[in-house]
Amino acid sequence: MKKKFLGIFLAASICVALAACGGDTKTDIIPTPDAGVADATATPEPTEAAPAVDEGTSNTMTEDMFSITVSTNKTSYEAGETIYYTIKVENNHELYILNKSTIEYKNSAGLKAVNNLSMPKELPQIFYGESYEIHGELIGNESTFPVTGEVPASVAPEYSADPYNGTQTTEKISVLKTNKTVTLRPFVEFIYGGEKVMVRAVVEFTLGMEKEKFGLSEHVGVKRTTCHDPSIFKDFDGTYYIYGTHMTQSSSKDLVNWEKLDHVWKNAFDAATRDKIKEWNKDSGSWESYLWAPDMIYNEAMGKYCYYLSANGDTWKSNIVLLTSDSANGPFEYVGSIVYGGFDETNWTQTDADEVLGTTELPQRYIKNGIKNGKWGDEWPNCIDPTVFYDDEGKLWMAYGSWSGGIFMLELDEQTGLRDYSVGYDTDAHSDAYFGKKIAGGKYVSGEASYIEKIGDYYWLFISYGGLEAKSGYNVRVYRSENPDGPYVDALGNSALYDKYVFNYNQVNKGVRLFGGYRWRTFGQGEVAQGHNSAFVDDDGRAHIVYHTRTTDGTEGHTVRVHQLFLNKEGWLVASPYATAEEKLDASVCTVENFTGKYEVILHELDIDYENLDVKTPEVIYLNADGTVTGYYEGSWSLEEGTSYINVTLNGVTYSGVALEMNVENLTRKTFVFTALGKENQLTLWGSKMTE
Repeated sequence: MKKKFLGIFLAASICVALAACGGDTKTDIIPTPDAGVADATATPEPTEAAPAVDEGTSNTMTEDMFSITVSTNKTSYEAGETIYYTIKVENNHELYILNKSTIEYKNSAGLKAVNNLSMPKELPQIFYGESYEIHGELIGNESTFPVTGEVPASVAPEYSADPYNGTQTTEKISVLKTNKTVTLRPFVEFIYGGEKVMVRAVVEFTLGMEKEKFGLSEHVGVKRTTCHDPSIFKDFDGTYYIYGTHMTQSSSKDLVNWEKLDHVWKNAFDAATRDKIKEWNKDSGSWESYLWAPDMIYNEAMGKYCYYLSANGDTWKSNIVLLTSDSANGPFEYVGSIVYGGFDETNWTQTDADEVLGTTELPQRYIKNGIKNGKWGDEWPNCIDPTVFYDDEGKLWMAYGSWSGGIFMLELDEQTGLRDYSVGYDTDAHSDAYFGKKIAGGKYVSGEASYIEKIGDYYWLFISYGGLEAKSGYNVRVYRSENPDGPYVDALGNSALYDKYVFNYNQVNKGVRLFGGYRWRTFGQGEVAQGHNSAFVDDDGRAHIVYHTRTTDGTEGHTVRVHQLFLNKEGWLVASPYATAEEKLDASVCTVENFTGKYEVILHELDIDYENLDVKTPEVIYLNADGTVTGYYEGSWSLEEGTSYINVTLNGVTYSGVALEMNVENLTRKTFVFTALGKENQLTLWGSKMTE
């Protein structure tokens, strides 16, 4: 009987007793009611309330659409009583699989497993839409929780016989390995033996990615090629050529399938030409091993194919040479050097530095920051990686350089293809009388492989940050300028120049990164370390980026990729989500009806763990007909009528880009895609409508 009801009953009894004894109470006698007649004034017999049911306690932790709930069957236990707990894992991610994993327990001190089997530690593979439960039993250690009275009987809860709760998939699903992990640390608090305690689990899942399903008949065979540092050139007959480091060459008719021509190309240079190329740097390796990153143009004034080649030597002793031919395939003749690096007081007159500077003694700045004291790279460039182009007025330019002192620009003589000796340059923080005007980099920040192409209203500077190996963070950054020699800035107005050293591999807000490491579900491997690109505008007005990429297979093998480039409404470049396959912008397909649906999206965030070959993989969103976005990200979207422009706002950030239809890479299957640049964060967002 509860105490409050007992008090009421005793008070009523005392009152009746006092009345019967003639106490100071009302003397009227209450008549006894007739038998069987209810007395409305009588106090009802109190009833005992039902005890509260202890339904236990639970807590859920969620991350990336995966969740774990830990629950106990009671909120309070007596010392010595058995704790029954449940750990439930749910996978609500449409593309990922939770691989088998082990639970690490971090329970409060004094709680132990009832027996060897009562603390399960293994979780199976869990697919999308599935949940899985494990059940365990704990008890308090008597030294920590001494038993002082009778221990309540422990009654085990009833559990489902199916730990998957009937959701286990029976379909065979192809799973792609990923480096993506998710760690959850669920816990639940309750009372044991009068003290607050905790059951806590730590689970790190390695995620698999469900491979996109397609038939063998949908697969397109593509003939790739290897060409490090590919420079694109289109000949008059419509053949595309790429020229690369170590004297490599490939050709194509469609930018998709390539024929490797290295064996032919190396024969385009006779022994006398090879010796002239080697005159300055005298590298001790094989004749082609020190020849890097060339560029090819056709010079109409000369009527020649002009091949600009990096001759890289030891201790900064590098130069860029010009060779000419009547054919894109050679044979080539040596013409001369455009710029030299790594000279000192003993040999500078062997270069053209004395002619350019007009002095008989080497200026002190080249000695103070010189070869002998190991400080050449503090200010001066490694003279490699040329990019040669004409501006709108027909002037011929060459940008060059790598890391160290930065990227410099020289004007060339249109009649000779060599340096224009009539053009002078200031000597200051961003210019040098011999090396020309600095347009990017400096102070040993990473930055190489500059390439400049006029696309739309701007000259675009492409530059590769990071180290070129698979695990070294190679990535392309883009800046633009109204003038061929700068200044070059990114979408947020940041300069391409550096005046102090910073570690800039994954630097935020410094150059637009067109893409980073990524992997679609149709890919056998992720693609990483994309860089050292060239770019061009084709005869039909379509622009493309051409680059080499490594993969997540753990090797340094590399192949060439070509993606189309587009200008968004704000006039900034974005790259197609898939390799090019003759796709074109077509405003007529850009309808709400076509683009409403379920999408895989890749947001190219900068925080890639490139040292562990990390790549960005897809998440799922829905572009709804009412203009909302739901799924992994929340927001809105819209198409601009009569154009290919699209805006997608995700979690408060607006991405401006273009929408189009194109082939899923390596497949005959077409789908609707978009590529867009973040206005606030200048990150690239790719989307591909799911066709399953």
